[in-house]
Amino acid sequence: MSESTAEASGSPVERARNGLDAAFGDDAADTSEPLVAIAPGRVNLVGGHTDYNDGLCLPMAVDRHVAVAARERDDDQIRVHATDFDETATFGPDDDPDDWVAYVAAVARVLREDETIPGVDLALASDVPSGAGLSSSAAIELAVGRALLGVAGVEMSTTALALACWRAEREGVGVECGILDQFAVGLCEPDSALFLDCRTRAFEQVHFGGDVGVLVLDTGVSHELADSGYNDRVRECRQAVSTLRDSSEASVESLRDVDIDVLEANADALSDVLYRRARHVVTENERVRDARETLSAGDFEQVGETMVAAHESLRDDYEVSCPELDAAVELATETDGVYGARMTGGGFGGSVVALVRGSALERAKTAIRAALSDRVGADAQVFSCRPSGGVQVVDPL
Repeated sequence: MSESTAEASGSPVERARNGLDAAFGDDAADTSEPLVAIAPGRVNLVGGHTDYNDGLCLPMAVDRHVAVAARERDDDQIRVHATDFDETATFGPDDDPDDWVAYVAAVARVLREDETIPGVDLALASDVPSGAGLSSSAAIELAVGRALLGVAGVEMSTTALALACWRAEREGVGVECGILDQFAVGLCEPDSALFLDCRTRAFEQVHFGGDVGVLVLDTGVSHELADSGYNDRVRECRQAVSTLRDSSEASVESLRDVDIDVLEANADALSDVLYRRARHVVTENERVRDARETLSAGDFEQVGETMVAAHESLRDDYEVSCPELDAAVELATETDGVYGARMTGGGFGGSVVALVRGSALERAKTAIRAALSDRVGADAQVFSCRPSGGVQVVDPL
């Protein structure tokens, strides 16, 4: 959705509230003001494909959101309406729906293992582009989870909710992801990136100081991680770990335990593909450490260089880029005022995130927009965003 389309059609919160009444208002058992939860999309500045390797990441939430309006029912059924494409589904505790409803059902199923979650009517609305690498799936999961808990009157920490939603995506949807998306969507704070250690689950906020902005270049090439090469990369990393465990004297439980010296000393034991997969993860963890320090110091030139190096590694060693992503990175990095850019998300399509000098943000966006269709494709678009806060309940009108 373009910026103008999002504005013209109303905010996600407004559309979710209106969609709930339009879809279920005539026979709703509860006619009180609905509870509304929102969760942001996210971009990842550095740290691609490190999360499921117990590694380090540096994501930030963006000011585009999934909104979920919710009212309690008097049975155990969940009815859910997607306002953006006018589809409605109903399922019970033992049902296993597919397509987009699978994300909602998986979250409800995981939460119901430990909490009493009643039946609810839900309406979803979003201005997070789907399939663009901005983690619209995690935004749906966290917003649905917070709405279900709110209707049930259950208190749960955001960390616990993020872990529940991570389980839901892995077990209910089949994506063997790490915790990056759910933690970023849940725990990011405004004007900050999140430094996340995916092994210990420790995190800290890294404040954006100085004159800086962010552009997202959506290539328009959609992807579904469950159907892409994402799970293949997870498997390849596990194979590399198994080989390095057998060939080296180091204790290797994941690629987090491997440094460049161990990798190079045991390179002959790995196939070329497995060596390059491992090299990306090992060097990417170092790039995250560097970006954490340079971002907090306001050295955006160096952060930008690190982002470009990360993209090159994802393109060449991890092989999860595509021609459209590469063209978008090239266009961004040759634009005046852009510090650096890289693909964000799982890859195989999606978006590029660019770090831009704040005073040049609008000029850079205009210049990129003028060339984007010719360089990347007719469906490509660019929009600016700000570092946003994580999942929350919106106060009623």
